[in-house]
Amino acid sequence: MYIRPLRYDRPDAVKLNDAVQLEYAARYDDEGDVTPLDAGMFVPPRGLYLLAYDSEERPVATGGWRTQDENGEGYSDGDAELKRMYVVPEARGLGLARRILAALEEDARAAGRIRMVLETGTAQPEAIALYTSSGYEPCAKFGHYREYENSRCFAKFLNR
Repeated sequence: MYIRPLRYDRPDAVKLNDAVQLEYAARYDDEGDVTPLDAGMFVPPRGLYLLAYDSEERPVATGGWRTQDENGEGYSDGDAELKRMYVVPEARGLGLARRILAALEEDARAAGRIRMVLETGTAQPEAIALYTSSGYEPCAKFGHYREYENSRCFAKFLNR
């Protein structure tokens, strides 16, 4: 397995984004995550998008971060927001999400971001377990889904 940066709008990234959207739709019985995103949000140094590939060159995991600063959606200056963390079912349990998360945190830290924030939901207990075991703590709600009852927001300071 190897991890490399890739634009959010490249075919392999789109393929995994479509897969995660289907999973969100099934878990939440809705249309998936409708948070507005575009490829420009993940261009260094204001973000990064990573894909993991298996030995047969198949994309198997993804994740990215984008710059956020104080705004009307509850973000704070210096935030890096984690987006589209996903591992295909057949590659789960191999530590890929943890590797991608660590690489994204390091990149956001190097870009001068102060804290990594993320929003997930109660129908994703595996995600919540990954983040809390990686040092993330519950925080005030922010972002597109901040008004939703099943939304959960977490943060981790990057300078620790």
